[in-house]
Amino acid sequence: MDADDRNDGVGGGPARAGGTGGGTGGNGGTPEARSAGHDTGGTGGTSGTSGTSGTSDAGGIGLGTGPGGHPDNTGLLTIGAFAARARLSPKALRLYARTGLLAPVHVDELSGYRYYHADQVERARTVALLRRLDMPLAGIAEVLRTPGEPAARQLVTFWREVEERVAAQRTLVDYLRARLSGRSSPLYGSFEVRTVDVPAQYVIAQSRHTLAHELPAWIVGSLDRLVTGAAACGGVAGAPFVVYHSEVTEESDGPAESCVPVRDAAAARAWALQQGRTWATQAREEPAHRLAYTRIVKAQVAYPQIIAAFEAVEEWIAGQRLKIAGPCREIYFYQGDWAAAAPDDEVCDVAFPISD
Repeated sequence: MDADDRNDGVGGGPARAGGTGGGTGGNGGTPEARSAGHDTGGTGGTSGTSGTSGTSDAGGIGLGTGPGGHPDNTGLLTIGAFAARARLSPKALRLYARTGLLAPVHVDELSGYRYYHADQVERARTVALLRRLDMPLAGIAEVLRTPGEPAARQLVTFWREVEERVAAQRTLVDYLRARLSGRSSPLYGSFEVRTVDVPAQYVIAQSRHTLAHELPAWIVGSLDRLVTGAAACGGVAGAPFVVYHSEVTEESDGPAESCVPVRDAAAARAWALQQGRTWATQAREEPAHRLAYTRIVKAQVAYPQIIAAFEAVEEWIAGQRLKIAGPCREIYFYQGDWAAAAPDDEVCDVAFPISD
């Protein structure tokens, strides 16, 4: 039990100064004081008044307790009274205080009791409403730092991301429902699997451990950096691709490696050396290999549609009695403006290196 719990009438309140003893939380004193979350305690002491008569500390800051659970003439509320007004639990208030979202205006240095101002109620209610949208605490802090129209725009951006995530989850449900029932989902159609021999090529690359929700932004950023860097390495010599050295989900973080083939190996090594450890950049040779792949349109690049494409290639490899000879990859051959690409434009190959 902490000081605020005693302040809310949970347990016995300590006497601020000597005397015959503090009141029992919620049981000593008048019903009005108990309903306000105070200990009126002691034998004849007045709540919140320092003295030698066994006075409880819970009533205020050296002042008598007024109606509504706050010290007279201060506008301050105990954590219990403030929680009731803000429609938040004291536990939530303590969390928001620790994270800086909603700090008490006064903490009694002797008792540790926390006090809030009535003017903070509106902010507290805003925090509570944003939490009902499952907005992270860091996001709420950013919204509260920029009041007015900028805050409203941040909320719109957050909710757009939520709707996109829910739409992706809805698609995943459709896929899983078909999979669990033993039917093929018409959403994914059929995938034509082909093979191609890829010669050895020199690449500049960046690697990162990343979770699924971070992956799209990282792919865009890393490939942009590498394509820009390729200008110092003789230019781009082939389609950029992303290699998944281990699975990337919300529980598994890869790593993933973005690669751009370049023309000048020596210049590539020098460029990578200049980058140091930034973005885990390296220059390396990608050995010659044979790929089994299927071509997908932009609408199928999104998760979980792309999972069906990977599975189709894996099933084809097994059916041909071939072996997977390396980590799977996505090859982004589309050279136009990605944002302007139509949902049915072919943009990417999903592939596995194979051997006999």
